[in-house]
Amino acid sequence: MPTNVIMPALELAQETGKVVHWLKRPGDTVRKGEPIVEIETDKVTVEIEAPASGVLRDVTAQEGDVVPVGRTIALVVGADEAGATAAAATVIPPASAAATGAIPAPPAARVTAPAAATQAAGSSASSVRASPLARRIAEQHGVDLAHIRTPSGRIEKADVLAYVESQKAPAAGNGRDGRLTAASPKARRLAAERGLDIGALRGTGPGGAVLAVDVPTARVAPSAPAIAAREAAPREGAAGVGTVWRIMAERMTSSWTTAPHFYLVREVNVSRLVSWLDRARKQTGARVTYTDLLVKLAAAALSRHPRANASWRDGAIAVNAEINIGLAVAIDDGLVVPVIHRADTLGLAEIAARREDAVSRAQGGKLRPADIQGGGFTISNLGMYGVDAFNAIVNPPQAAILAVGRIADRVVALNGQPAVQPTMMLTLSCDHRALDGARGAQFLGTLADLIEEPLALLV
Repeated sequence: MPTNVIMPALELAQETGKVVHWLKRPGDTVRKGEPIVEIETDKVTVEIEAPASGVLRDVTAQEGDVVPVGRTIALVVGADEAGATAAAATVIPPASAAATGAIPAPPAARVTAPAAATQAAGSSASSVRASPLARRIAEQHGVDLAHIRTPSGRIEKADVLAYVESQKAPAAGNGRDGRLTAASPKARRLAAERGLDIGALRGTGPGGAVLAVDVPTARVAPSAPAIAAREAAPREGAAGVGTVWRIMAERMTSSWTTAPHFYLVREVNVSRLVSWLDRARKQTGARVTYTDLLVKLAAAALSRHPRANASWRDGAIAVNAEINIGLAVAIDDGLVVPVIHRADTLGLAEIAARREDAVSRAQGGKLRPADIQGGGFTISNLGMYGVDAFNAIVNPPQAAILAVGRIADRVVALNGQPAVQPTMMLTLSCDHRALDGARGAQFLGTLADLIEEPLALLV
């Protein structure tokens, strides 16, 4: 019996998905769990696996089509079911062959030299860490993955495409020795947008890799052909607004207009938090940040106040079973919220490693579905931008989001006397449908106490 390949729901609020690229074609044999199509949502691009083994048939969604979630986009039929159809098709020669009297070559004989070369390249690169899609694209272009170097050690689609482009134009993006310059996909994109040769840039990443921060902000005046190409390129939307930004705007508008927001503000003394950060960095050797400390403390507070870890779904309150904390991350095209799953079970070094990895992949456009699913609470930290305090919009369907301002020296009362102390402003935005003022205040009070006395975690 045929098995449906459906457009999956990768996110809670997702309504559609875009078919980016079919990795398999109608008539191809597929194995269960093998990637067959690349799907794009507003936040991630992901490979969808075959739900069963058999032959891919009846593809109804073409590359570039936007399809509602749950709709069937193809079928996988059993090999026995497809066999009869395939056999019937082979006994009818193509019109061109019948007209000329030519006899089609048997399938086994149709192995071209480029295909053989690709197989050899694939065998030499079998031990390289690469995503299935990266391997597929490398095979299509005859690229040996062993020639590609990335800062992370794992090769993604963008790395292969960058390598292919570098081979088309050897002078662009290569070092003086002619080899491909190691660089993140975002750095390559920024360099291309600004008319810069990435091979001439000095990288500060692992092994001298060029990172986004290494790309100068100044633009090189584009040539006339470049201007013409840019003007001729199709733009999305009337004003050229990207998909991520447009959908982010739609969701935030929906949250602002449908969720009854209220805000709770608390100023906290962070002198002991500052000391804790110094000790944590020395003890773990990890690049721990204030955000990592806040994730740890917020997870502890959520475990004591589960209603703050709830969602409003289908007209009812649903308390999340796990403490999964999302981090609002700004990217060029908008805002994404990768999730630190089961944050209450992680140590600071683990939180720091996961946060660093998630932010890096978010900025590189390499988030996976699991990275953005399951969030129950969100932290948005704008302190690094010098913001004192702000009101964040709730990330639906979550009940609350914590807005974090900068740490600054302020005059406060200490033992009845004015004193200068480092403080931080916290603003808890709440959806009144899932969280009332008293429960929100209790959660924020516990979090403030933990920030002012982190050793309370040991109790």
